Amino acid sequence: MSSIAVTAPTTRLRLTARGRRVFAFLAALPVVVALALAVVGGGAALASNETGAPTGAFTEITVMSGETLWSIAEDVAPASDPRDVVAEIARLNALENGSVTAGQRIAIPAAYALGR
Repeated sequence: MSSIAVTAPTTRLRLTARGRRVFAFLAALPVVVALALAVVGGGAALASNETGAPTGAFTEITVMSGETLWSIAEDVAPASDPRDVVAEIARLNALENGSVTAGQRIAIPAAYALGR
């Protein structure tokens, strides 16, 4: 007797355009979710429960024409190192470049405000 071997035809898996879109969506989904969580949760990093400066911790002055932070620091705290006073004023007023303009209102720490 003879045996007949039947072999099934082999087919290659082909992705259609729709299948490629589905795989691309599934691959991008974790990235989109992570980005959405970063955007939504990123705002919480900016908020804090820190209270502001206590009342009476600073006084405000108006910068006159020709004044700089250095001259203001020397004026309000003649006995202190001007570099330290300038650093405190810049930190208190969130001055990134350390420059002020005439007419600008800036806060001076109360410890130094008595000298002006």
